[in-house]
Amino acid sequence: MNYSIRTRDQHLANDGTPKRILALDGGGLRGILTLGLLQKIENDLRARHGAGDEFRLCHYFDLMAGTSTGAIIAAMLALGWSVEELRRKYMDLGQRVFEKSLLRQGLLRAKYDEVKLVAELKKALGAGTLLGGPELKTGLLVMTKRMDTGSPWPLSNHPRGQYFGTRPGGVIGNGQYPLWQVVRASTAAPSFFDPERITIAKGTGQKSVIGEFVDGGVSPYNNPALAAVMFATMEGYRVGWPMGPDRLLVVSVGTGAADPAVAHAGLAAKQALNALLSLMEDSAVLQETMMQWLSVSPTARSLDRQVGDLSNDAPGGAKLLSYLRYNVSLTDASIRDLDPELKDPKVIEGLSAMDAPQNMGVLHRLGILAAERDIHAAHFPGSFDLPSV
Repeated sequence: MNYSIRTRDQHLANDGTPKRILALDGGGLRGILTLGLLQKIENDLRARHGAGDEFRLCHYFDLMAGTSTGAIIAAMLALGWSVEELRRKYMDLGQRVFEKSLLRQGLLRAKYDEVKLVAELKKALGAGTLLGGPELKTGLLVMTKRMDTGSPWPLSNHPRGQYFGTRPGGVIGNGQYPLWQVVRASTAAPSFFDPERITIAKGTGQKSVIGEFVDGGVSPYNNPALAAVMFATMEGYRVGWPMGPDRLLVVSVGTGAADPAVAHAGLAAKQALNALLSLMEDSAVLQETMMQWLSVSPTARSLDRQVGDLSNDAPGGAKLLSYLRYNVSLTDASIRDLDPELKDPKVIEGLSAMDAPQNMGVLHRLGILAAERDIHAAHFPGSFDLPSV
């Protein structure tokens, strides 16, 4: 090993060194596609640093941000899991948690029992592991939404954060929240799982305050890349990293962009859910637009005929960061182009679902194929290489 392994606090420190963010989208069981893409990133970075099997993404990235299924992946990577270890666990988790039951049918009841999800999260993350605990080896940011106040909540293990520590009046610091509960809150997708209730303040002669949290994808930040940049650079979050294409790198990985024609098909009774999905898609486009506008990016795509890929456009005339975005379109034409052997239209149509364990093998293969096609070691600027020891 010719690079030093840093502590969580060293990763998060405002020490003037280049900083690296990994941002992972939500998308249910389509997160297995994310892992196919991440495997190539891990392999390339391991080779780049002359490392062996001991190399982990938490050694390279200073902050891992995730929403929903991305929060599960980000938390496990931040704990030091390899991508392959995580893939095996994810395949098992998907089969156990997303088991359909005739007893959980209807519009007014969550489709899945959170008891199984809680058990799997405690097993993977540690029942006693806290968000601020020493088990996390790098920075972690989990996007969730507190429904009883209507506000997105970015929860992190940043020890200098305003709400990290316990405060007067019985207010529990974010660092004291169980890690499994924070991740569970971010995965509480409406209609799939019931909300997660987290105690915000313990009553001392008055009633305790309990927040009701749902999937961070219900906020604008199903793709948490922009939220992570704001967290790392806005004064109020007390992280204070400098910006610049050679100072801040964001690597954003998707779960596959669902085919709108498939995702929005259905009966009138599903109109509310379809409207929510459409809003999430609009937010996803806005996130990518903002990130490409702010950044130097070899992966920038044409967003529309009017603005193009924004490579020659920037706020104030200066790019503020380096940015890489990897994802897979799940439209029929895109899938057939990526994997000519996948010809069954029913199978392709079903890939947009977020809760189909039978799709995980195909989705993982698509992630691997897309990684070989789209991810190149040269995308990662040399200025962000880990310093040698």
